[in-house]
Amino acid sequence: MSRLRTAALVGNPNAGKSALFNALTGARQKIANYPGVTVERKAGRLTLPSGEPVELIDLPGAYSFDATSPDEDVTRRVVHGELPGEATPDFIVLVLDAANLEQHLVFAQEVLELGRPTVVALNMVDLAERDGLVIDPAALSSALGVPVIPTVAVRRRGLDELLAALDEAGAGEAAGLAPAPQQHITLPERRLNAANMAKGAILSESGTHRLHAGLDKVLLHPWIGPIILFALLFVVFQAVFAWATPFADALESAIGAMAEAVKSALPAGLIRDFLTDAVLNGVGSVIVFLPQIVILFAFILLMEASGYMARAAYLMDRMMQGVGLSGRSFIPLLSSFACAIPGIMATRSIADDKDRLTTILVAPLMTCSARLPVYAVIIAAFIPNTSVGAGIGLQGLVLFALYVAGIVGAMAVALVLRRSVTKGSAGGFIMELPRYQLPLLGDLLIGLWQRAWVFLRRAGTIIFAATVILWLLLSFPRAEPGESQVDASIAGQIAGGLEVLVKPIGFNREIALALVPAMAAREVAVSSLATTYAVDAPDEEAEAAGLASQLSSRWSLATALAFLAWFVFAPQCLSTIAVTRRETNGWKWPLFMLFYLFALAYVFAGLTYWIAVAAGLG
Repeated sequence: MSRLRTAALVGNPNAGKSALFNALTGARQKIANYPGVTVERKAGRLTLPSGEPVELIDLPGAYSFDATSPDEDVTRRVVHGELPGEATPDFIVLVLDAANLEQHLVFAQEVLELGRPTVVALNMVDLAERDGLVIDPAALSSALGVPVIPTVAVRRRGLDELLAALDEAGAGEAAGLAPAPQQHITLPERRLNAANMAKGAILSESGTHRLHAGLDKVLLHPWIGPIILFALLFVVFQAVFAWATPFADALESAIGAMAEAVKSALPAGLIRDFLTDAVLNGVGSVIVFLPQIVILFAFILLMEASGYMARAAYLMDRMMQGVGLSGRSFIPLLSSFACAIPGIMATRSIADDKDRLTTILVAPLMTCSARLPVYAVIIAAFIPNTSVGAGIGLQGLVLFALYVAGIVGAMAVALVLRRSVTKGSAGGFIMELPRYQLPLLGDLLIGLWQRAWVFLRRAGTIIFAATVILWLLLSFPRAEPGESQVDASIAGQIAGGLEVLVKPIGFNREIALALVPAMAAREVAVSSLATTYAVDAPDEEAEAAGLASQLSSRWSLATALAFLAWFVFAPQCLSTIAVTRRETNGWKWPLFMLFYLFALAYVFAGLTYWIAVAAGLG
């Protein structure tokens, strides 16, 4: 009895392979793992028009045979006959997405170089037609040298024609007419060929499709694209200050009015001090930055929903490769702009262990939203709200520079790590570019509400708890008449010891005290400073002053700049350390992260302070 011949479904992710596999095999499927590999194996039985039964294998999606993930490695090994216990496929069904033809044709050439009997399923032609694309299968078949069958797997269109072509290809192989292996060509050559083949196969396209293609030529241009990206980010940070100021001022006024109402309603004592110093001045000093958080995330959500964020990832790939990181690291690092915790968890998609570890170690350097209240209060206190050009505010410019400093710091650290403790080469990176589309207002509002709620919940839990503990430490034991309450308190004694360590880099006792509870969450530094100054306020007028006003009168500009430099690098978040321990299965790398980040924070804060003092800013 002759061996049951096999056919392999091969193609990029999201080409519709699984839908085609289900349509061709129906219920005749078996699902298990490949021997020794935690990758799912899906196989099913189909019958060709000639009556011959064939086993169809649905291979994981791949962008190249140069594998960068376990899925791609399995696909490469099965197709090349290198996986033990798995027969080399007799013929290949190459699945292409008609709406993303040029991108899918890059891998198609690599598959055809094998010289196996191959039939192309030009899938999802209905979606391509919806987007205004009309493709000539005959022209594409001529360019590729193999049959091309238009299909719509979810509607079972083109399946009979596909099976007939597969039967003919199998008959040709049996008669010794299988195609010869093609010459191997480089990736740049494949990309050029793919562009030419796609152009030759497209009979017509709509104005919308041409517009989107034109946008990609500009936005993905190797020189113009990065300029547009950084210009857009610059506008975002200008808006964070310019647009948020009226709302932040209104919140600050409301919190101040609430504090005055509490003072009027309650007699002097611990309860009134708790409500005004810990709750309103402490937690309230963080909540006033909610408008900045909302505006920042509004821009991020708009870029994601419109399809531009994936293009930003494509543009950043070259920079990532330059420091030894795979382009796959960009998405986790991008997620870290919101919070390092989901960013570190997102590294699970990175196959290379050294690449993944490096990404985990540098993720805290990306400027997360928790840093924004810290940056905003210092900038508001020390940077004048003036214009340095047409529509360019100095405060927004400084905020943009701080975000750039975090990115540059992360790239520099990644470069050093990849040449030392996580030495290795960067892998390749290919990603699916989504279609451009107008964001839905409802989705945008839901996303903003979710992020605002996370911020407020954080303010009501972690920040509130840390601020209350600090207030208790600042409030006891009670000071004697004429004595400073901070000097008399437990917290003051602790801060006095810590001040010795941080005084060389320009930090005072209040900063030393704020850095300890800020380990719970970076924003706590703001509430800690507000609570400390409120507890030790010499009079009602000083207590009523906003935190920015208090800082500008108590700190030098050199100290303020050093404080900003500290927060660019310092790992002020215990949750980040905890998730790093979980993702690395031990304490070695979290402790290494703590050590190098605190060392960088101390060194750069010191350098900033000493240079500022030398420049006369101390």
